[in-house]
Formats: sequence, C-alpha cells, structure tokens
Amino acid sequence: MNLAAQYCYFYDDDAFCDTDREGFRRRVITGDSLQLCFWRITGGATGSFMHKHDDHEQLGIIVRGSLDFRIADDVDTEQRVVLDTHDSYLAPTGVWHGDSVFIGDDEFGECWILDVFSPPRDDLREC
Repeated sequence: MNLAAQYCYFYDDDAFCDTDREGFRRRVITGDSLQLCFWRITGGATGSFMHKHDDHEQLGIIVRGSLDFRIADDVDTEQRVVLDTHDSYLAPTGVWHGDSVFIGDDEFGECWILDVFSPPRDDLREC
C-alpha cells in the first residue's frame, strides 16, 4: 500500500474544477481542521464582492499574478491593497475582504491563490 498517495497531493491541471463564476477554477483538499483551496483565476475575471467569514479564518498566498483588493474591519473602506507573487494576507474571522481585481501572470494569464481556511468550509468541500 502506498501511504504517500493518501496524504500527498500534486499539481494536476485536470484535477481543477470549474466553478459557477466564469474564469474561476479550484482544487480543494480538506482535512479535519484545515482546508486548502487552490484557485486558478483568469486575469481580469470579475464577480468578487465584499464579504466576511463569521466562523472561519482565511490565510491567502499569491502564487502567480497579482491581487488588487480591499480588506479591513469596515465594509465601507475604500483603501485597496495590491499583493504580488509570494505576498500573503490574513482575513481573521469577521474581517471584510473582496472587491478583487485579479491580474494574470505573463505565462498563463492567471492569478493563482492558495487559500487556507480553518475550520474547513462546508461550501468548498466538493472538488
């Protein structure tokens, strides 16, 4: 039996699933207390809105491209933050974030984001 196959996950383009948002694909790996969501988002994709998680913390890492978004305690903030490749953000429980502009990289034309949620989100368990 290959125990590594039960615990190790590798990049596989075919493992990403389309979502109901145009230009958004994801791959989700869920454990007991954590969840990793690997987003591949077409540069220029829209539909990101301000939201907060009342029961989850979110930690994001920009792997490719850039993310231009708002994040603050106040939903009405107009201040924007631009994160580039290898930058990260933390959205603790109750912190507003979103209104995102996804800037694709030169190679794939995509923004890749790794989001970690704790505890796992039920709405992301599939795919």
